[in-house]
Amino acid sequence: MTGAELEAAAADSAGTFLARKKKPFTHVGEPCKNCDTPLEGWFCHSCGQNSDTHHRSILHLIWETIEGMFHFDGRLATTLPLLFFKPGKLAKDLMEGRIARHAPPFRTFLVALLLFIFAAEHLIHNTMHEQEVQAEKQAQLLTTPAGRKAKADEMRQEAAAVRDEHLQAAVVKRDLRLKADGADKAAIAQRYDEDVKKTQDRYAATVADADALQNNPNAGAEALAKLHNSKADAAQQVRNLEFSDPAALESSANRLAEVQIAGQRVTVVKPGEAGHGPAAKADATAHSSQAAHDAPTGHEASGGKWFPKEGLAKAVSNPNYYILVMFGWAHRLAVLLLPIVGLSLALVYVNKRQYFIYDHLIVATNLLSFSFLTWAVALVLPHSLMGAAVAIAMLWAPINLFQTLRGGYGSSIIGALLKTLIVWFSTVMAFGILVLGLMLFTLSQM
Repeated sequence: MTGAELEAAAADSAGTFLARKKKPFTHVGEPCKNCDTPLEGWFCHSCGQNSDTHHRSILHLIWETIEGMFHFDGRLATTLPLLFFKPGKLAKDLMEGRIARHAPPFRTFLVALLLFIFAAEHLIHNTMHEQEVQAEKQAQLLTTPAGRKAKADEMRQEAAAVRDEHLQAAVVKRDLRLKADGADKAAIAQRYDEDVKKTQDRYAATVADADALQNNPNAGAEALAKLHNSKADAAQQVRNLEFSDPAALESSANRLAEVQIAGQRVTVVKPGEAGHGPAAKADATAHSSQAAHDAPTGHEASGGKWFPKEGLAKAVSNPNYYILVMFGWAHRLAVLLLPIVGLSLALVYVNKRQYFIYDHLIVATNLLSFSFLTWAVALVLPHSLMGAAVAIAMLWAPINLFQTLRGGYGSSIIGALLKTLIVWFSTVMAFGILVLGLMLFTLSQM
């Protein structure tokens, strides 16, 4: 199912969610344009074609849109409260054939999925944008003496707190070693002195970095240059990953993490080091050109047969495009959750022959619609409320599943609990595997 098909299905389902005002039929006796049968209503009783020409003026279309936005369908008002608070009754109604009073389950699922994807994509893009803006602001602050002093003072305070914590931990370790039977006091004292010296050296190095930052008038320009080139540097680190050698892979991964972290915070360049002074921009440009020249190609760039290394490098250098491609495929893979959840329900109720695969799929659509809607709401809330909303969504989903199994299938409390654990665990595992597969597949498409 393509994105256009999904959006078309969601738009087609608008009739489920929004009321349409019935118009009087004024073409009785006119021939059907498809089979020439005299019409008696809006739909031909012979071939079923709609007799509405759908010819509307622009003003009429605008009016219908505004009118539809504020007139909700009674079926939606009946279905949503049951979906959230009495899912067992909703499942029982649909499985026993009482479907006219409720919104079509699959259409509800498509709309819920669409809302969830929009909410998740909006959250990711907003978060990435806020991080970039914050990093830009921090770098801009370093262009002023006051900003450099404030950042340097912050570095000194953090370094002092880390130093005191490590010194206290060294004392605790020394005392514990001294209490052991047969402890070598001289060796323990020497080890303690070494730990103290390392801690003091790290503190002195950080203080020296803070002093260099405070006294560097080009710190702001250098921080901006590093920030703007951090993605290219990270991409080059990915291309340099050695998948065949575990030790080399670990070392390269650590360097990649350092580059990624550096892209989200202000780093210090000491006077006399590379990147300091007016030539920083030229050096950065030359570095990017050299990185592109040194980029591996062919099998080396792919990272082997099992991992798309070049795709990961492109994703690191252009995360927005990676997110765009990933969400372009997300709704396709999300539909696979329907048969997975449906089959999980069929397995736990294999002894109940009165339920067919169709029944289990109907219940699966309701469960997934509920999850997608609750998560969509949680993801669009302000950050101050999002944490609590996410916790509620995580707790509410298995409770909703338990209520569905109790009310829809008539399971006992113990039976519903056991079946909830099985279905919930299999669904979470399937979702995690699909997300991981989606991320890897997207890398192969970069």
